[in-house]
Amino acid sequence: MSRTQPHEQTQQRNDRQTHDEKPLDTGVFAWLRALGPRGWRAFAGAFGGYALDSYDFFTLPLSMVAIAAYFGLDKGQTGLLTTVTLVVSAIGGALAGVLADRIGRVKALMITVATYAFFTVLCGFAPNYETLLVFRALQGLGFGGEWAVGAILVAEYASAKHRGRTLGGVQSAWAAGWALAVIVYTLVFRFVDADTAWRVMFWTGALPALLVVYVRRNVEDAPQAAEVRRTGAGRGSFTTVLTPPLLRTTLFAVLLSTGVQGGYYTLATWVPTFLKTERGLTVVGTGGYLTFLISGAFLGYLTGGLLTDLLGRKKNIALFAVLSAVCILVYTHVPEGANTLILFLGFPLGFCMSAIFSGFGSFLAELYPTAVRGTGQGFTYNTGRAVGAIFPTLVGFLAESWGVGGALVFGAVPPPERPRAGAVRG
Repeated sequence: MSRTQPHEQTQQRNDRQTHDEKPLDTGVFAWLRALGPRGWRAFAGAFGGYALDSYDFFTLPLSMVAIAAYFGLDKGQTGLLTTVTLVVSAIGGALAGVLADRIGRVKALMITVATYAFFTVLCGFAPNYETLLVFRALQGLGFGGEWAVGAILVAEYASAKHRGRTLGGVQSAWAAGWALAVIVYTLVFRFVDADTAWRVMFWTGALPALLVVYVRRNVEDAPQAAEVRRTGAGRGSFTTVLTPPLLRTTLFAVLLSTGVQGGYYTLATWVPTFLKTERGLTVVGTGGYLTFLISGAFLGYLTGGLLTDLLGRKKNIALFAVLSAVCILVYTHVPEGANTLILFLGFPLGFCMSAIFSGFGSFLAELYPTAVRGTGQGFTYNTGRAVGAIFPTLVGFLAESWGVGGALVFGAVPPPERPRAGAVRG
């Protein structure tokens, strides 16, 4: 396990002194006040980046039925589109983490956002399945790096006391981006022929380009991270996090990330298809059902962030892993004709699935010292995402004989044993 570095101990003391000097550091929005002006701007940049990251990701699952029909794909081939995105995201996320340590959090954030936006737009021009597969894989380069870099940027502005809630706020952006994608999907597929509508969905992925302008003008790295990099200590490398004393921490963090994300992305990929093909819902009906799921997800991120600070990082993850497994099993085994029950069950399913992730940002950030925080978080989160990416394809192939609902039980597998919290609490 890593040991706390002297500069980390100093930061911890500064955090405690800061809180002692702020009598108003209480209340529902204390975590926002504690960020300060520069932290606010960093939060806005990370929130926007993650929301648009989510939007660009969900253009595929929402369009999968139309894409499959257009190119004549089976469920295994459509599932592979998500899998390659997540596998390549491991490479993008790991590289973005190193970049964050070497050139700064803000510069790395802009690179990741521009990358996923560019290749999402190109997906809309794909003439065949093979080209779409390649563009979607390259989109994963930016998709994989954005969350890790944005989470680190905000974590280094947040106080230890409020870090769980602050990162939970950032992660709630995923639900916001998801909701925006559903709204656009409902409108586009209602008024545009399905053979063209899926292309329009990808073209709208150009929206994140506007965020790059905001980040460049308004956001800067936290002073602590900038100082570490200025003095030459911030030279992140894979060797550092894959050798003692950080090796054990890294391996267990990868296992945790694999368990959580394998289940999550299986559901994110296949629930829209499940609702349309097995529950017989229309485009508008699917959007309505997903509204309950997304509303639960948004509140789950915020509630999970609060519980992460109150219960602790590991307890929050364990609690919602169990609850998510129960919700998935119930959701996919509702009898035919009981679609109203499916509607309302979407809320607790989205809530529990998302509350797990609220502790991820703070938990992973606290495992590594500042100098290699980007590398460690980028590598562990995205390697777990890549290994977990096997699940959507596996579900796709199993769905051919079991049906989508039957295959989705793989999303109920809880995450493996969790690493102990590491050195950085400040």
